[in-house]
Amino acid sequence: MAKPVSAGSLAKRSLQSHTWLGLVVSAVMFLICLSGTIAVLHKEFERWEQPNIPETTSYTIEQVERAYTSFTEQYNDDTHHYYFVFPGTGIPRLVMEDDHRAHFVDDQGTLIEQENVTWSRMLVDLHLYLHLPHSFGMILVSACGALLCALIVSGLMAHPRIIKDAFKFRYGGDGLKENIDLHNRLSVWGTPFDLMIAITGAYFGLAGVFVTLIAQAFYDGDTQAVYDRAFTPEPELVQEIAPPDIGTAMRDLQGRVNTEGNLLFFTVHEPHTPQQFLEFFVKTPERLIYSENYRYDSAGNYLGKAGYSDGDGGMQTLYSVFRIHFGDFIGMPVKILYIILGMMLTVVSATGMNIWLKKRQTRDALNLLWPAFVWGTPVALVASAVSYFAVALSPTLLFWVAMAVLAGVALRLNDEARIVPLYKQLLAVVIALFWLVYLVRFGTAAFSVAALQINLPLLAVAVWAMWSARRNKRKVMQVAALSAG
Repeated sequence: MAKPVSAGSLAKRSLQSHTWLGLVVSAVMFLICLSGTIAVLHKEFERWEQPNIPETTSYTIEQVERAYTSFTEQYNDDTHHYYFVFPGTGIPRLVMEDDHRAHFVDDQGTLIEQENVTWSRMLVDLHLYLHLPHSFGMILVSACGALLCALIVSGLMAHPRIIKDAFKFRYGGDGLKENIDLHNRLSVWGTPFDLMIAITGAYFGLAGVFVTLIAQAFYDGDTQAVYDRAFTPEPELVQEIAPPDIGTAMRDLQGRVNTEGNLLFFTVHEPHTPQQFLEFFVKTPERLIYSENYRYDSAGNYLGKAGYSDGDGGMQTLYSVFRIHFGDFIGMPVKILYIILGMMLTVVSATGMNIWLKKRQTRDALNLLWPAFVWGTPVALVASAVSYFAVALSPTLLFWVAMAVLAGVALRLNDEARIVPLYKQLLAVVIALFWLVYLVRFGTAAFSVAALQINLPLLAVAVWAMWSARRNKRKVMQVAALSAG
């Protein structure tokens, strides 16, 4: 008969598995957590990229129709969808787009500047795909979400005094105890949020794998049948080919639901074909689901709603994952909360490796590369924005070039005590340079709400980074003096 595992033995085994699993995914997890925390503001970053665009929260049906007609006449190449985006998305701008391009729309319904979200897309792609091919990158990132669940569980099991030590924190020394307590305390306080992020993150990439498995097991390999079971299938229509009657559909929709501030966008599916139909995505403020969808045929006749707001629990849960994962509900207060909790998870990812590096007896290149990676990542992100706004260089390319250069500088310094304060100072300098470039690029628009809602917090980061760098330098000098004494 097997001997029962003691609490101490279980905690020791859990700690070992937690440590090795953390080491395997530490760098990837840090990138995912940091980029995801920043990407909570992805809508604000889209406005920040083009602060000169006129903003509004109002529109008219005639304005929408005029923009749609102008766009479809100007761009008649092959597309499977047309979209019109309303201010209800959280971006107070009107946008007309297809599968290939997008234009902002003025108050007369005229197409103006083309939408450009290159830097924002780089940030989101870093979080979702790590800049890898999308199919592989999504699966890798989602697998990290599943591994994060394992890290959370094993970390909790490895600390039997977790409740008693919930507010314990030690300062000083070589930083080992400080990193341990920071890692453990932030992990405990953020556990509900961390689990939610891990589970929903795993869903995005692994859902396709599960769909394939379910289709093979229960639907003779028909994956579309699985999607139709989870999400409302598209209507089957055979109509005369004609432009969609957007005005009739919008007036009918306004009579059915409150669209004021709740209309996200509408999609024209399969345009210029007998299967064409319109689908309006409308927020339901009392629910976490992304939207309730209302469908119309080409003539503007109401076909019915998708039923997500009153569907079964499974359907509503699946349709709520996006908002739950990105904090896209209630507005800025929830986004700020997500940023705080996301930074806590990012710090946990960084301090885990810090602890391992400080505990081991040897010193090698990894002791130089890890702090360069942690503090070089925000430097590279800001540097990519500088190059993008200054000379329109690819932010993705510049991000990875900057990361490589910063790693090389760390190896050249060959002094791990200097890396963190130096890279914090560099972060402050790069942010100052970015402010200068942004002012030159956009002029007075740099002082608009769209610009300042990002640039003021960025300036605060620069001030903190400079202050923290000086604090780190004093601490290094104190440790050196104690060692010499």
